[in-house]
Amino acid sequence: MGMLQEFKEFAVKGNAVDLAVGVIIGAAFGKIVDSLVKDVIMPLISSVVGKIDFSNMYTVLGTIPADVPNNLEALQKAGVPVFAYGNFITILINFLILAFVVFLMVKQINRLKRETPAAEEAPAEEVVLLREIRDSLKK
Repeated sequence: MGMLQEFKEFAVKGNAVDLAVGVIIGAAFGKIVDSLVKDVIMPLISSVVGKIDFSNMYTVLGTIPADVPNNLEALQKAGVPVFAYGNFITILINFLILAFVVFLMVKQINRLKRETPAAEEAPAEEVVLLREIRDSLKK
């Protein structure tokens, strides 16, 4: 029964709940960033570069068999060595955007957490009396 009680206390603690909420929001935010990169940013970049689909950018490192069409999926199925860098570019841009947004969020949270220095509290009555005694003895 002790282990069940410990688990209950752990699951109900704020840290565990905060972590769960963070994971769920992070997954949803990741989908938003994926869509932003795939549907907005990559088409703009591909129009500048002249390629329509980054995911199909690759370089064949071996020989292509005669019966295999020259597209990434068919080449990978046939086991032809392919340097597929287009998908990596998409994922890299996705990561950079996500990392930048997380950086901005953490920066704002840290700014909000900074508290103004608390005013000095008045010393306890005993301390005041001891200081008065000390000062009167110095005279």
